[in-house]
Formats: sequence, structure tokens, C-alpha cells
Amino acid sequence: MSLLTVNQLSINFSTRDGITEAVKDVSFSVDKGETLGIVGESGSGKSVSCYSLLGLIPMPPGEIASGTAIFDGTDLLQASEDKMRKIRGKRISMIFQDPMTSLNPYMRIGAQIIEPLLLHNKISKAEAKAKAISLLEEVGISDAASRYQQYPHEFSGGMRQRVMIAMALITEPDLLIADEPTTALDVTIQAQILELIHELQQRRNIAVIFISHDLDVVKHMADRTIVMERGRIVEQGITSQLFDAPQQEYTKQLLASIPTSAKPEQYRFANSDSNKEQNFLSLNDIRISFPNGKKRFVAVNNVSLNVKQGEILGLVGESGCGKTTLSQSIVKLVNIEQGQIVLHAASDNQQAQDQQLHNLQGEALKATRKDVQMIFQDPYASLNPRMTVFNTLAEPLKIHKIASKADDIQARVLTLMQDVGLEARWANKYPHEFSGGQRQRIAIARALAVEPKMIIADEPVSALDVTIQAQILKLLLDLCQQRQLTMIFISHDLAVVRYIADRTAVMKNGQIVEINNTETLYQNPSDDYTRRLLAARM
Repeated sequence: MSLLTVNQLSINFSTRDGITEAVKDVSFSVDKGETLGIVGESGSGKSVSCYSLLGLIPMPPGEIASGTAIFDGTDLLQASEDKMRKIRGKRISMIFQDPMTSLNPYMRIGAQIIEPLLLHNKISKAEAKAKAISLLEEVGISDAASRYQQYPHEFSGGMRQRVMIAMALITEPDLLIADEPTTALDVTIQAQILELIHELQQRRNIAVIFISHDLDVVKHMADRTIVMERGRIVEQGITSQLFDAPQQEYTKQLLASIPTSAKPEQYRFANSDSNKEQNFLSLNDIRISFPNGKKRFVAVNNVSLNVKQGEILGLVGESGCGKTTLSQSIVKLVNIEQGQIVLHAASDNQQAQDQQLHNLQGEALKATRKDVQMIFQDPYASLNPRMTVFNTLAEPLKIHKIASKADDIQARVLTLMQDVGLEARWANKYPHEFSGGQRQRIAIARALAVEPKMIIADEPVSALDVTIQAQILKLLLDLCQQRQLTMIFISHDLAVVRYIADRTAVMKNGQIVEINNTETLYQNPSDDYTRRLLAARM
């Protein structure tokens, strides 16, 4: 007998444009100890289907039009709020896609992790704390006893995701709904987390619904897989059979979009003698540290590297290694305590001078930020919730005086939306009305709006499904080629970095341990740490 049986679930949303059918006649079941994978493009209804099981969709504007969801004899769609409180967090736990918006910024990490345990179990705070620290260590957070007392903003994006996973697992639920649980994780921690979920699943006979756009993860994690498109299930079956012999054209399209090769020849950086000397950006002996009690935590330790004009430099390494901190120092979101960050003048402009980015302030800094834009890792946290998509994309056009007339602004905004795969009719929607992947596309469009010379892309496709990921990667490659755009591309997805980057630098514990042409690094890594990263992915 199935632990959960969903039958003919349909969910509608009332919008300014009328009724949107988000989920249409979806039926599936999950047995105890089984892992059910759900894949499909962003906005296909994957997350909404599962959120409805726990009463987590806002009503209104949402409405469950029809269906049942029987969990151990209880219809979750008809259960009282009192009944649901006894089920949520205890018997059914959820790992949410967006860790920063799911964690309370006012509460220490430890207090948030033990909260469901104290609520649902008769256990002392001391016992709960010991269990939480043990679980934090299991999900890959070092010095867990000390980190237990810290706040969410003191963790990297990947570490916040690990905290969310620990919080969901601490009550050892009967059913775990994992909504993109490894999106923000590097490959080594991803492997640890998947193994942890698998071990706990076997030990406690837990059922898992695994929602993901990472088809490679689903292939190795799920017993059965459902493929969703535009709110409907288009194909389902045993995972190995579905991946080896897909029947539907849509499934074939998803599988064909997975990056599996080196950077296409036509996009490769022209490594001529002149380009070798023409650096666009230089980082010299950069050191960054943060206060950590009576000591200082060194996040970036004497890092030096050059980025050539027109080059895409990949930056990889485990979560917390200093990738994001280093990149944010370039646009002066983080101050350096030692070293130089130099933006070099174009060789064909004799009057221009090199700029010391770390010393810029005021209008000079504002002007430089037009040239060097950043795509942040967490799109929901970086978008203003009170601004529509149109206003979000129009704002940089006005600030930097790229467009002033209403018609010109509108045309540019709609073109940007089209470029990143957003429909023009969504222009007046707010960030909360989009899926995680769609929000990431908005963030990418915002960075492209001011036509920068350089983009620092911090996990720009981590929240995107494979088909949109392929579109965005091609878009970035086209832009780099057409405009000689320079880019630093930060990612934990080694296959994506291999596909897009000309050179790749590997960071560990705040230092660069290896840097080389991307394909050389992948085929013949010289550092043991790089070899471990590649082995974890393969």
C-alpha cells in the first residue's frame, strides 16, 4: 500500500490576466522507502503540486480545483489546520528551494534547526542541540558547534542549503519532499547530501519526493520519475528505463539539453599573442577576512589572477571556499584589506587610464558598476519584492541614462525579457509570482540591461532547468562573442563550467590551487583537490 496517493490534482491561480491552470489532473503515488523524482522545466508545476500537499500555496489566489492526496489514510487536501500542524515538520518534512528566504534572519541557526524537534518530540534542549550539531556535521558543515550559534547571513549560499537539509531531516520524517535540495551545493557536498538522504531513507524506510532540474542527480537518486510539462504529467516510469529510452519528445528534449562536452569551437577565446598580454582585470595579492569572535576568519588568502579581455574565466570550488567573497570584492560589495583590483583601460583608447577599483567611491564607483555587473546567486533575495519585472529592468536603464523615453524603455525591457526566455505578458508581475528558475532569468536580464563590459556571474544557472540553462548559456556565449564581453563564471556545476569557460581556476580554503585552460584542467588536473572535485561529479 502506498504511503501517499495523489489522484487527479488540479490547481488554479487567479491572476490579473485571468485563471491560470498551474496543475492539471496530476496523479502519482509514493511507497515507503521509495524515491520518486519529479522533473520538468521551471514553471511546469513541480513545486506547486507538492506545496499543495502541505497547504503551502496561498489561497487566494490559489485554489485546489479538484483531487485527493491520501497520506496514511488522511486526505491532506481536506485536513484541518490542527491536523496539518501535527503532520508538517513531523511526518512530512520539506527542503525548500530558496534557503535564504526560508531561514529566519533574526534567529540563530541552531535555534531554527531544533525548533521542529522540540515542537514534535519530548526531548530536552540539550539533547536536541547535540542531535542538531551531529546532523550539521553530517551535512558537511565544519566546526558545527561554533556555527550552531551563528545567523543565516554568516553562511554561504551552499551552507545555508545544508542547514535547510539538516532542519528537514532532524525529525526523521516518514516522507521527505526535497525541492531542489542540491541546487546550491558543490559536487563533493552534493554527493555527501545525496548519500545522507539515501542512508537515512534506508535506515528509517523514508519515502522521498525529489524535485529537481538536475537530471543527472535524479537519474542516480530516483526509483521512478515523473516528467511534467505545463502542469501535466507527460511521461512517467522506472527511472533507468525513462532515461535510457524516453518515449515523449519533451523528455527527449530535456535529456538532450544536458551539457556533456567542452566549449563549442566557434565560441572559444582567440588566444592570440596580443590577447595574452591584454588583461581586462587584474587581482593582485587579495586578502579578505571577517571577524570571528576574538579571531578573524580569512575568507580569501593572497589570491592573484588575471582575466583577459573577451575571456570567460570559470571559478570553481566547494561552498565556503571564497569564490563569492572574491567576486563581490571586484564590485566593492566586500572591502579588501590587502592587495589591488585593477580594471585595465582598452588598448585602443590612449586617453583612458587603469582604474584601481578597490579605491573608487561615489560617482566614479557608480560609473564603473555600469561596466562591471553582477548576477547574484540568490535571485529572490536580490530582487526588490515591491517592483514588477518591468520596473526592475527599467531601473538600471534610467539610472545610467541608457534610455529615457517611455517607448524606448519599453522596447528594451521587452527585448531583454525575450532574450532570457520570459514572456512579455509577465512584465507587470512581481518576483513572488515566478518560480525560482524564472526569478533567476529576471536577475540575468537586469545585469544585461546596461550593456556591461564585464559580468560576474555567481551561479547564474543553478536554479534553471536544463532547457532554459542551455538557452542562457548560449545567450551568454553569444553576448561574449558579439560584444567582446568579459566574464567571471562562478559555479559548482563542473559540466556547465567546462561548457562555457575558456580557463578555469580552482579555489580551496580561500586560495587558488590550480588554474589552467579548461579542457586541459578537466582532462589532466594537476592538483589532488581538483581531481577529487572531478571524481565527485563523474
